[in-house]
Amino acid sequence: MTVEDQVSELVNEAVVACGVELFDVEYIGATLRLVITAPGGGGVSTDDLAKVNRAAGAILDETDPIPGRYTLEVSSPGLERKLVKPKHYERSIGEEVIVKLLPHLDTRRIKGKLTEVIEDAIMVDAIEIDGIDLPEVSPQRVELTDIDKTRTVFEWGPKPKPGQPNKKRGKS
Repeated sequence: MTVEDQVSELVNEAVVACGVELFDVEYIGATLRLVITAPGGGGVSTDDLAKVNRAAGAILDETDPIPGRYTLEVSSPGLERKLVKPKHYERSIGEEVIVKLLPHLDTRRIKGKLTEVIEDAIMVDAIEIDGIDLPEVSPQRVELTDIDKTRTVFEWGPKPKPGQPNKKRGKS
């Protein structure tokens, strides 16, 4: 069992008792990061982060699952979050994603709407492949073992209409 799995098992109940969900656990170098979300994938407050930090910190201090010193961080996954585990993909069905594939494949990057998670693959309604806009949506089956990285895409608002200046930047 990995450190991440051990920590997840130890703190999950306490995280849920704080009114949030444990999205991921990362242990990199001397940093243990607990990533939390609101139920249903919504945002978390600084109060949520502090509550989880206190609750999980107490459990980890008592059980000491990590040898040596480490820093505990509690954060949200952010607006554009990485998807690694099948549960991450399942929570993101219906969202726009960018899937970066492994170097040995002909297609390297797919952008589109995540529509389904199958046992060993995901389905993406692609709107762009390798930086080229597609004339119509193209359903793509992507094997999980072929994925290098996946992240959700956050759109900051409506794009300017063609021929209209972008008021934020003063450019057309």
